[in-house]
Amino acid sequence: MPQMARAATTTDAFNAVAEPRRRQILDALAAGDRRVSDLVDLLAISQPQVSKHLRVLREVGLVQVREEGRERIYRLRGRSLKPIHDWVKNYERMWSERFKELEEALGELQAKEEEDGDDDN
Repeated sequence: MPQMARAATTTDAFNAVAEPRRRQILDALAAGDRRVSDLVDLLAISQPQVSKHLRVLREVGLVQVREEGRERIYRLRGRSLKPIHDWVKNYERMWSERFKELEEALGELQAKEEEDGDDDN
């Protein structure tokens, strides 16, 4: 089976967040603005690696940067995650329906077991 070409990580948020380190960066930024050096310390990876991931996240619009003196401060652009949220939301609805069906089936089994237990007395 021929493999499909993988889209570049800078084409959209879906591809950008496919990389675990980028998700860790987004998680860190969800708590508030951070300097690059803070992210280096937090993730325990080199500054060039953090900068590379931040560049990708910036290019797809998931983070924004501002300069304060010689430091760069990054901020999460939560609104840019909306396409991912909307996509996952469809599955969340399906999971909720399945869990409701499972809960009903378990309730029926439990009622049957209680009924069978009463017949033994």
